[in-house]
Amino acid sequence: MKKFGGSAFFIDRDDINTDEIIPAKYLTEITKRALQPHLLEDLFLDGKEFDTQAEDFQQASVLVTRSNFGCGSSREHAVWALEVNDINVVIGESFARIFRQNMFNCGILAVELSKADIDQLFALAGDDDGIKIGIELEKDTIVAENGQGEKAECSFSMNSFDKELVAAGGWLAYADQKY
Repeated sequence: MKKFGGSAFFIDRDDINTDEIIPAKYLTEITKRALQPHLLEDLFLDGKEFDTQAEDFQQASVLVTRSNFGCGSSREHAVWALEVNDINVVIGESFARIFRQNMFNCGILAVELSKADIDQLFALAGDDDGIKIGIELEKDTIVAENGQGEKAECSFSMNSFDKELVAAGGWLAYADQKY
């Protein structure tokens, strides 16, 4: 079974759309690898361009954000850009429906938590760049720990088919196992 979790990076913003995840000018690329350096390059936070070269972002395998992540067009390229950058989990209050399913189809875990739980994770992170998040898919739990040893645990819910998809590594791996 695929493992989920790792170093986390926090993006404190709602409504991050697919054009910000991967700009439309890269949709003509024919390999996922070609998308890799362009993940979130058009994202602006607090009026400033997002630093895609920041070490803590480069090392992250988990993104924690706010609500409506992946809104906009339903292009699969946005999920591929996450995948090729080794992001295996995105945690937020909500996701655009088609985007969330594209994540599951690619073997990336989309975890929806309540606003209170998301706020708890952001509070735990504070200014600490060393947040680690572990996911226990079988138990529907997330355990986050900061550099000072403080922890937060949250529960989530996901239907069994989506769990099987992501645990297998995505739709193609799932189909190989089942058919």
